Amino acid sequence: MGIRLPAGLELASFRPRLLDELKDYGRQRFARDVSAGLTVGVVALPLAMAFAIASGVKPEQGLITAIIAGFLISALGGSSVQIGGPAGAFIVIVYGIVQRYGLGNLLISTVLAGGLLFLMGLFKLGVLVRYIPVTIVIGFTNGIAVLIALSQVKDLLGLSIDALPADFFSQIATLGRHLHGFNPMALGLGLTCLAIVILWPKLYALPAIARSPMQRGLKVVARLPGTIVALSLATALTALFALPVETIGSRFGGIPQSLPTLQWPAFSWDGIRQLFIPTLTIAMLGAIESLLCARVADNLSERPRHDPNQELMGQGVANMVVPFFGGIPATGTIARTVTNVRSGATSPVAGIVHALTLLAVVLVAAPLASHVPLAALAGILLFVAWNMGEWREFVRLRQFSVPYRVLLVGTFVLTVVFDLTVAVEVGLVMACVFFIYRMSTLFRIEPLPLPAGVPCTVQAMKLYGALFFGAVAKVEAITQRLHPDTRVLVLEMHRLISIDTTGLDALEQLHRNLQRRGIRLVLCDLNEQPRSLMDRSGFAAHLGAHNLVPDLHAAVAAAA
Repeated sequence: MGIRLPAGLELASFRPRLLDELKDYGRQRFARDVSAGLTVGVVALPLAMAFAIASGVKPEQGLITAIIAGFLISALGGSSVQIGGPAGAFIVIVYGIVQRYGLGNLLISTVLAGGLLFLMGLFKLGVLVRYIPVTIVIGFTNGIAVLIALSQVKDLLGLSIDALPADFFSQIATLGRHLHGFNPMALGLGLTCLAIVILWPKLYALPAIARSPMQRGLKVVARLPGTIVALSLATALTALFALPVETIGSRFGGIPQSLPTLQWPAFSWDGIRQLFIPTLTIAMLGAIESLLCARVADNLSERPRHDPNQELMGQGVANMVVPFFGGIPATGTIARTVTNVRSGATSPVAGIVHALTLLAVVLVAAPLASHVPLAALAGILLFVAWNMGEWREFVRLRQFSVPYRVLLVGTFVLTVVFDLTVAVEVGLVMACVFFIYRMSTLFRIEPLPLPAGVPCTVQAMKLYGALFFGAVAKVEAITQRLHPDTRVLVLEMHRLISIDTTGLDALEQLHRNLQRRGIRLVLCDLNEQPRSLMDRSGFAAHLGAHNLVPDLHAAVAAAA
């Protein structure tokens, strides 16, 4: 027996973009996808470990997430070229959940968030994410970037801190108390890696016709990702000279050289009830990040535009599966997706190759990761945080209105001081308040001159905009604008585009007030939506057909 859905409600069909892309797939496209996938896999290797460590979990959990979630998001998602995996935007969220609820509850929250993402896509709610104002997105993105940078100060300076607290001010206080014990070697190593990541791509900008073999060689080497160069150099220096810095091996004991095993998180109803907010946060941030990333990919790629609902369903499946292997939340990643597009990717096959590349690295070269210095990963993450933020928007604030400034700066401050959930909730409330205020200012009532010969007892006004609950005060003030000898009031509504029930109630109240004063109300030139609401509510019948006329000429005739 099938499930009957309400009329007008249709579920999205589950059809991964991979199936459509493989229809006209050939050897040439496969070669381009393999090349792009190998490149992105190399880029994703240090980022996956760095994001995991910054999130308060083991580095192999980041690699597991990049492998499993990256494979599933590419295979089941709705974008042709998007790369999924652990993301910088999740660092602050995951770290806070681990500190407050523990790793086990993080895995449960991720599974639940995956289910929520899948339902959002199934019920075609992918388009709703686009309704979040860009000011809120910029505000919380910049706030997360600041928090990521702050979380890396500990490893960059080589401070001996067991665990940083989750909130902003406590982190600053803790770092301040331990500054006296900073490690100059760790700081130098981290800043060197940061400089390499920043300056390395500039080698590729050398003139095409180089003057010396060294320059031509540098141009070839510059094709390697700067993160890999920085990480390899820092790891080699640490291993060869036994530098006194903390490494993955000294903190975590290295990375297992094996496939992840299936784990079953301990579910309990009491635990699930307290995870409502973390689950909602992971799902909301995952949806926003993945769809924003997919839109960026659409603008850069010549492939068909992404399917937002299928993308959410693919993201949901990935986040429901990866926690059972010890992984953390995953979403679309802009940096790796841009690298994928610029490397020539044409289909989700590139994302699948990227996941298989990471798997091969883990199986072959995992022991080498024990020598990776944490200060080097901190330097790389500082670069990620800087690129993640849209800092120019703060400089451009003076070009925009006060509501825009308040919304962006308010979301930014709330993200840094409190958390993302509070920032988005308050930001959306502020956005709604500002929108209501703006719409109420657009609604206006102006005097309407009447033709010569019309008695002075007839007065006309013209309505503009939308009559809704935020603008009813202007309707209520109409009676104060009437002349003492007015006996007929004509409201011309050709420019009134819509009306809600509160606005209709205000008109009914106006009609009653006018009746008590012996003044007749005539409405003319109504649009379809206001007329339909008046008919359905019974107000049109109560007002009378003779007081609902097609135009101003008929209204003047009716008044006479």
